[in-house]
Amino acid sequence: MLLLRRVCFLLPSPSPRAPLAKPLPLLLRLPRTLPSAARALASMAAPAAPAGGTAAMSRDAFRAAVTNTLERRLFFVPSFKIYGGVAGLYDYGPPGCAVKANVLAFWRQHFVLEEGMLEVDCPCVTPEVVLKASGHVDKFTDLMVKDEKTGNCYRADHLLKDFCKDKLEKDQTLSPEQAEEYNKILAILDDLSAEQLGAKIKEYGIVAPDTKNPLSDPYPFNLMFQTSIGPSGLSPGYMRPETAQGIFVNFKDLYYYNGNKLPFAAAQIGQAFRNEISPRQGLLRVREFTLAEIEHFVDPEDKSHPKFGDVSDLEFLMFPREDQMAGRSATRLKLGNAVSEGTVNNETLGYFIGRVYLFLTQLGIDKDRLRFRQHLPNEMAHYAADCWDAEIECSYGWIECVGIADRSAYDLRAHSDKSGEKLEAHEKFAEPREVEKLVITPSKKELGLAFKGNQRMVLEALEAMGETEALDMKAKLESKGEVEFKVCTLGKDVTIKKSMVSINIEKKKEHQRKFTPSVIEPSFGIGRIIYCLFEHCFFQRPGKAEDEQLNVFGFPPLVAPIKCTVFPLVKLEKFEVVAKKISKALTAAGISHIIDMTGNTIGKRYARTDELGVPLAITVDNTTSVTVRDRDSKDQIRVEVDEVASVVKEVMDGQSTWADIMWRYPTHTASAAEDEAEP
Repeated sequence: MLLLRRVCFLLPSPSPRAPLAKPLPLLLRLPRTLPSAARALASMAAPAAPAGGTAAMSRDAFRAAVTNTLERRLFFVPSFKIYGGVAGLYDYGPPGCAVKANVLAFWRQHFVLEEGMLEVDCPCVTPEVVLKASGHVDKFTDLMVKDEKTGNCYRADHLLKDFCKDKLEKDQTLSPEQAEEYNKILAILDDLSAEQLGAKIKEYGIVAPDTKNPLSDPYPFNLMFQTSIGPSGLSPGYMRPETAQGIFVNFKDLYYYNGNKLPFAAAQIGQAFRNEISPRQGLLRVREFTLAEIEHFVDPEDKSHPKFGDVSDLEFLMFPREDQMAGRSATRLKLGNAVSEGTVNNETLGYFIGRVYLFLTQLGIDKDRLRFRQHLPNEMAHYAADCWDAEIECSYGWIECVGIADRSAYDLRAHSDKSGEKLEAHEKFAEPREVEKLVITPSKKELGLAFKGNQRMVLEALEAMGETEALDMKAKLESKGEVEFKVCTLGKDVTIKKSMVSINIEKKKEHQRKFTPSVIEPSFGIGRIIYCLFEHCFFQRPGKAEDEQLNVFGFPPLVAPIKCTVFPLVKLEKFEVVAKKISKALTAAGISHIIDMTGNTIGKRYARTDELGVPLAITVDNTTSVTVRDRDSKDQIRVEVDEVASVVKEVMDGQSTWADIMWRYPTHTASAAEDEAEP
């Protein structure tokens, strides 16, 4: 589950702290051989946003071009479109499904297979008691305001954030003091209470964006979809807001399956649900989405990782909290140094940061628009040891796509306490060890007399004390005879007297050590990654007509929805026979492809497949050899019919690059008919 700005976790909003850091230029990802004129043209399409509104329009225009192409080519479309659609719900079409399947297949290969993880698949419907233990029932909320006349709902923090960002970007009359105030609000936005948010909304005169009507005071709204399990309605449940809880509640069985050994990791890919107040930003903020989550269980006393050396030399953009708070930009750091200097808390957390970096960049994410941002103190849950977000820059700004968190032992302890089932690991000693053990012995009789019906909650709170708190209580009881003690489940302090509890340090011989494992959790928002990938792979190049721009998705072969196309140059039976023969060979080699036998010119067919991001096109213009065209460079080579499937497979599997292939085969010059193209 992605670490959020609240005690419970799900996909968070993009960081509101953009003004603290100088943004990197938002440049279009360009093919490796795009002519310089086209490269210069494309680089102007979506520049970094300076102060003022022009760049914002450029970003909007770029986003519109990407989204238009995606919807027109059926990568994704709004769900239930013929009925007007529903905000925050989208359908993936055939190429979108293929891209998503390729991303998830690579995720499984990169993490589950290479790391020997245990994959599980748990239900989407979750009993209330599970999410009560995790904290979601009580605390998984956003603050909402309503249009007082129409009843339309908005996220209060989004309205305040948009107001401040709009002022900073577009208001040329801002004084330095006002700019400092708006920047400060953006930096502390997650810390503002409902009352503070409401006060700022009123102070700035913020109204409903659609109607300009006044707004209600902010109030909490739980983001989970509630349901009931079974026809009686007596068993409440929710559509899961994350996949992680299914892994935590199965820890005991997974630990046994793994031979009672730590460390080990469990992984799950599945749907999660979040009843967003006012969804926006397309695939970046939706009500149903795919998560891929890893829970890596580790001994809290040993968070080293045997494979950390494999990633320690990686160098990439990192944004430690000290740099954020000082107003500095993200800088390139070597991962090994970040861990050894304590910037990253431990080796296991650092190892997964490195693995996430490799995963995203191999998918096709531009490494210059990828950074790892450390959570600020006001974003950290009290139990978390360290948290980092993999943020990708797109036309919406920096978007959190992966959360990598050391969540300590919070989750397993929470479910142990609620269920009564000990979710523990153990370490057997070769020889018995004499250890000092804290022994807390509450007096049930005295507690019952003093607290009656609340006895159990006070007793459990006493038994759950850590060593420092318990020894502090012991000292105060011995000196004063009583002490004030906070019982969280009661929500108040109670008076504990010396007769109610015995606290001692005893020496014992132990044959094993029992402990609750810590968990390192990388959590991937697959839809967010895919959308950023769409933007990073999109570029335009000039067509034949004046001012004509042809759209291209430069997907790496790894994620391309279709690996190649096959089409006869003209509609002749002998060419169609060869095309079908090649298709059969490609199918046998496991290569996804399509045959296009329409009567359009070859140039138009090239343009159509370029918009789908197809890396290679095979043109059947002879019965013994064919033309193979590279999407990015538009270079063409001649290949024998019997060899073409193996050549395509070499490139798609990464065994050879297109440059390698061009050394081995004769080049082919396109005719005027072949070069003609239109979108």
